[in-house]
Amino acid sequence: MFNKDRMFSRFALYGFLKNLRFFDPFIILIFREAGLTFLQIGLLYAIRDVATNILEIPTGVFADAFGRRKSMLMAFGAYIISFLIFYEFTGFSIYALAMVLFAFGEAFRSGTHKALILEHLTLNNMGHLKVEYYGRTRAYSQFGSSINALIAAALVFYSGDYRTMFLAATIPYVLDFFNLASYPRELDGELTRFSRETVGAQIKDTLQVFRGMFTDWRALQAILNSSGFSGLFKASKDYLQPILESFALALPVFLILDDKRRSALVVGLVYFVIYLFTSYASRSAAEFSQRFSSLGRAINLTFLAGAVFLLVAGLSTWKNINGLAILVFLLFYVLHNLRRPMNVSFISDQISNRVMASGLSVESQFTTLLAAILAPLLGALADQFGVGIALTLLAVGVLALYFLVRVDEKSAVSL
Repeated sequence: MFNKDRMFSRFALYGFLKNLRFFDPFIILIFREAGLTFLQIGLLYAIRDVATNILEIPTGVFADAFGRRKSMLMAFGAYIISFLIFYEFTGFSIYALAMVLFAFGEAFRSGTHKALILEHLTLNNMGHLKVEYYGRTRAYSQFGSSINALIAAALVFYSGDYRTMFLAATIPYVLDFFNLASYPRELDGELTRFSRETVGAQIKDTLQVFRGMFTDWRALQAILNSSGFSGLFKASKDYLQPILESFALALPVFLILDDKRRSALVVGLVYFVIYLFTSYASRSAAEFSQRFSSLGRAINLTFLAGAVFLLVAGLSTWKNINGLAILVFLLFYVLHNLRRPMNVSFISDQISNRVMASGLSVESQFTTLLAAILAPLLGALADQFGVGIALTLLAVGVLALYFLVRVDEKSAVSL
């Protein structure tokens, strides 16, 4: 157990504010209201993910070479512009542009803040607390998501307009921009101490170390396992929204309200409960992992469990047992948040501390690449066969690929 230091509260505040994306619990419903098909929605996700994928490596190197704080500030600037475009305009083409800007934010941010936390732990001789420390900061992110769901539901209920949430989301992001700007310079990493004349040489050195990660099978295996599960989660998680909408409209309550407000109440309440559970899950990741003989075993078994949860959710939706599908989706969300701190710790044990942002960006890159493939596929299947069958087929495919991403359980640190 660790004592919460001064930086812990700032890391926690970052995560809390970052997750106040009020549009998140309704994003598929927003796109559907705008007249988009599931395939078009999947293509928008793919545009975002491919753009993020292209930018992941150079932005990760930028963070290691020029400063992680600068990278985070650039990320939040891109997010804010993206939100404003979503608020002002509608249509597939303009949404695609906003997704590209959003991708700039994702690319500059992904992996970088984790590297800031890990750098802080290293500087303060707290490396042995990686799972617990990161898990507890992530718990505040998930608590932010639970509050986000309630605020989002209230915004829809009182305004009757989904798009207002994009404008409202700029407020916490501006606050987080200033929070990040106040982080101490020492967290930027060693490359920030070099002069401008030597930056080129340092970038080259960083890239050499970065390429070396691909010669280490254990490191690559850890990245593939983490990104495989995260890609599955990222591509499928928002399909809870149409399931919740169908469930809400079938309830014999709130009949005096219009469909959008009825759906908003149910969606907001369910996401609030989900993120309360995921907040607790992130905080409990270290204790959970200690129930297994090794961190690698915990990662392997939770990968299998997640695919099974999605399979059950798909079958339940297919058979119109929406209550069960919602419950299993809740477990899927919880499991994802138990895994993330474990995966970050496992991956960080395999790569050099000096290129931590680049290494974690590799994991994010594989995640976005996989999600970019799965999202349009899932959308096309949903248009053709329905959401339930689409989720079922995806889960079966992931289960079939498990042995390709299974990590070496003996290579993990015994817990």
